[in-house]
Formats: sequence, C-alpha cells, structure tokens
Amino acid sequence: MKKTKMLKKNYEFKNIISKGKYYSGKNIEAFIKKNNKKYNLLGIAISKKIGKAVKRNTIKRYIRESFYIFEKDIELGYSIIFLWKKNSNIENATFKNIKNDMNNILERAHIKNKEI
Repeated sequence: MKKTKMLKKNYEFKNIISKGKYYSGKNIEAFIKKNNKKYNLLGIAISKKIGKAVKRNTIKRYIRESFYIFEKDIELGYSIIFLWKKNSNIENATFKNIKNDMNNILERAHIKNKEI
C-alpha cells in the first residue's frame, strides 16, 4: 500500500482549492494539485449543511475507503481534496456511487495509472 497522508490544516486546504485543478462528478468534487513529494495528500471536506454528523461521517468513510481502493493505481506526488456537492441529494451517498464518481474523476485528471 502506498503512503498517503491526510491534509489537516486550513491553509493547506485553501492553497489546493485556490491553485488546484477542479474536477466534478455527480456527487463529489475534487481539487487536484501536484505537490512534488513522494507521497499523496488526501483531504475530505463536507459542509454542515449536508446533514447531521452521523451522515457526514458516513460519507467521509465512503470517500476514504473508495480512495484506498484506487490508491495503488494513483501516481505519487499529488494533493487531492474531495468535497461533497451541496446540491447533491443525501440519498445518493452510497459507496457504489461515490466509488464510480471517484473513478471517473481520477481518469479525467489523468493521475490513474491503470484501469480497474
């Protein structure tokens, strides 16, 4: 398994969102920026307007698990932030939908090495 570290600081999120490239799926959005390091950085942010803490944490777990599935196929040296779309329906928060969205985003960003 490749090394992936989590983004935690507010300035890290702001830097990637302002200077990174934007990709959108049906339910999730991604900001991707090259970081010139030997590992990837992952950030997940979900607005409080989406739902209560239980649902937000469920969505975060789905996003994290989907990323871990694709982690071995992603090139090293990228900072990636995933956001849940505010206008997306909360019932669409299934693991299958999030995994398909993430696959499409990573393919369009050309940072995925091979097909799954």
